[in-house]
Amino acid sequence: MEYKDQNLTKYLDDLSAKLPAPGGGSAAALNAAMAASLISMVVNFTLGKPKYALFEAELKDILLKSERLRKDFLELVDLDVVAYQSKDIRKALDVPLMLSRLCCQAAKLCPPLIKKGNIYLISDVAVAAVLLESAFVCAAFNIEINLKSLGQEKLAQGIRKELNQMDKMVKRIRKNTEDRVGKIIRG
Repeated sequence: MEYKDQNLTKYLDDLSAKLPAPGGGSAAALNAAMAASLISMVVNFTLGKPKYALFEAELKDILLKSERLRKDFLELVDLDVVAYQSKDIRKALDVPLMLSRLCCQAAKLCPPLIKKGNIYLISDVAVAAVLLESAFVCAAFNIEINLKSLGQEKLAQGIRKELNQMDKMVKRIRKNTEDRVGKIIRG
């Protein structure tokens, strides 16, 4: 089943049912897709406003990236289901690894929007950063469980090293975004 063309109720019904998939990996990808959608929303509400005209080119670039990422995340919602059903550990590892890498790319889009995005949507930038960190952490859990099942220690060490670096970056971006947005909101 392809969930990207289904309604949200169908997806949530299947997620909550006694079915092998979708599960946590697919839900994490949906979480990331929502984050990318929020980034796009902030940019769409900002473009064309005279106050932000100086940032128009950069905002358009952010929008292109967030829309591409949104589509990629939505594809991963379904790819995670396919990978799980295939019983191929390598496929089950590749999907959350891809998700974690894409979460890092998407997280990098948040900080510029704190200054260059519509001020009235600043909290949505923080929500996007939090959702991306959440999706990343979920992907990391799935990576770890699959690495354990894979039984290839050298590969596992390399992936864990990469995962650790990405984890630090995503957490730093989320914290900095949250702190900066908090200061703006609270004055």
